[in-house]
Amino acid sequence: MAKRLKTKYHSIPSLDLHGIKHADVSILVENYIFKHQDACPLKIITGNSDKMKKIVITTLKLHGFNYQEGDYYNRGYIHVLN
Repeated sequence: MAKRLKTKYHSIPSLDLHGIKHADVSILVENYIFKHQDACPLKIITGNSDKMKKIVITTLKLHGFNYQEGDYYNRGYIHVLN
């Protein structure tokens, strides 16, 4: 039964921005969203840095992507919806 439950689908890894300099975030986000844009929703882990979230959101808006910021219990990520 274990074999049957294993899927052949490869999940897209989330983009974790912990330890990344703010100057490099925009380029990393652009590369990530354009490389995996057909596999939305995507998850970008920002941590609790407001500056990091602002850079990611600005980049997403610049390229016309819809997004949703975290949830009630964990505000440290952003879902790219399309």
